[in-house]
Amino acid sequence: MAFQLPAELTQQPTPFYYYDLQLLDQTLAALTAAARPGNFQVHYALKANSNLPILQRIQQAGFGADCVSGGEVQRALDAGFSPDHVVFAGVGKSDAEINRALAADIFCFNAESVPELQVLNELAGAQGRTARVALRINPNVDAHTHAYITTGLDANKFGINLADLAGVVEGLDNLPNVELIGLHAHIGSQITELSAFANLSRKLNELQTWLEDRGHRLPHLNVGGGLGIDYHQPDQNPIPDFAAYFGMFEQHLQRRPGQQVHVELGRAVVAQCGTLVSRVLYVKESQQTRFAILDAGMTELIRPALYGSYHLIQNLTSQRPELTYDIVGPICESSDTFGKAITLPETQRGDLVAIRSAGAYGEVMSSAYNLREKAEAVYR
Repeated sequence: MAFQLPAELTQQPTPFYYYDLQLLDQTLAALTAAARPGNFQVHYALKANSNLPILQRIQQAGFGADCVSGGEVQRALDAGFSPDHVVFAGVGKSDAEINRALAADIFCFNAESVPELQVLNELAGAQGRTARVALRINPNVDAHTHAYITTGLDANKFGINLADLAGVVEGLDNLPNVELIGLHAHIGSQITELSAFANLSRKLNELQTWLEDRGHRLPHLNVGGGLGIDYHQPDQNPIPDFAAYFGMFEQHLQRRPGQQVHVELGRAVVAQCGTLVSRVLYVKESQQTRFAILDAGMTELIRPALYGSYHLIQNLTSQRPELTYDIVGPICESSDTFGKAITLPETQRGDLVAIRSAGAYGEVMSSAYNLREKAEAVYR
């Protein structure tokens, strides 16, 4: 089904973010149905989109929250997530952020280094609390995705390298205010080759056996997130294949009796429900290139400039014969480009343009560069 903007929004000042809440609800229902048979515990990754109306819908669907900052922990609590369903990850947690999360008595910290464990122990002791932790290990599993969003290789800053794990586990005996409750791994984002999750499962199986041989039986495993979406055909594939994703873990992960398996999905939940809507300011032609200059730019959606990522671009106004354009924004940077050699119906000043699949890492990464005003969010 082709994308249609609600008629009442065609006169909405641009640029703006349009969120299709019906599609979000359908996605949450599909995720629930796929996770329930295996009793997978789903935590939504707030970094994908932290808008309260979206978070409240996700919370009401029964999911937990995966946070990577103190601000996200607070936003999750403000949105109604129960502290015992909040996980705090991140390679550089500050003392203030840790103290905030400890005071809220969140479910778990995903700890990424010996120094972090030591700080958690110190701060938890000062509050008379115990910090529940999962060790984020770096499994050295290639997610086969963009280098900037790969997180599970030895060269990445995230997690504890396998060569260091023995020393980390031995050191836990000297941390009385830290309780080890699980393992955590996250190998990257926008993963479309599901075999990467099978490889991760096999690595976690080995690590569980290794830990059990040393007296550590873990009640929780957190296998991360990273499930990708179809940026090229969002209308044909608006909801990811959650059943296939969970099926990889059902098939390859050796879950212990009573052990909970947690996942932390973000993009797969919210990306397709969001669209950046813009208007054409000018069409500029040179001998080499025809530019369609929009009133939205990298300040509203930085992914193409940052990653060279693809988003489907559609002219919602024109039915004229097709021409080829470079679709660019107004920001004073040459990288402010949404796409090159894009085929659109003949485009002119005032046409409405939709940049699709912008519900994740769109508004949440927006900026005021060039003193731009923040684009409005509209929900329908």
